[in-house]
Amino acid sequence: MSQLPTHETKRLLLRPFAMADVKDVQRLAGDWAIADTTLSIPHPYCDGMAEEWISKHQQTFDQEEGVTLAITRKPDGVLLGAISLIDISKGHQAEIGYWVGKPYWSQGYCTEAASAVLCYGFSVLGLIRIHARYLTRNPASGRVMQKLGMRHEGCRRQHAMKWGKCEDVELYGILKSEWEETLK
Repeated sequence: MSQLPTHETKRLLLRPFAMADVKDVQRLAGDWAIADTTLSIPHPYCDGMAEEWISKHQQTFDQEEGVTLAITRKPDGVLLGAISLIDISKGHQAEIGYWVGKPYWSQGYCTEAASAVLCYGFSVLGLIRIHARYLTRNPASGRVMQKLGMRHEGCRRQHAMKWGKCEDVELYGILKSEWEETLK
């Protein structure tokens, strides 16, 4: 069993979640605005959900199926959100997903964290493709993907059900060779 990784960026420390993060996860992920703009976060975010979610991270990593990390600010350790690579197909591809608490929106934290996770996926995991998706009505998530150099690959019309309503889902992706070009 290996340890979940940590990554440092200019302003952030991406680290494994700990049970000490439960209250912050529940507060941030429990915000209706977060649940409303993501495909998988429920609302209300009930007691016990954060513990259950965090408790699965190491096993998912050990099975080489995913890696989920806390996005924290380096100077004070404040939890800002979460970032993941999920559905890892070893040596091939994975999906990147993220959420950032509403008080920390529009400060570049998500793009900074996602850039580090792309580097991990391509350089450490040896992936050749990383893809992402977002609800069409959440263009801020799409802007993060564009800043990372990801390309629009299509729209799945009425693909997801959220709050009893069909939602369009935008698809983005980046190949390792394209990511390497962004580094030049």
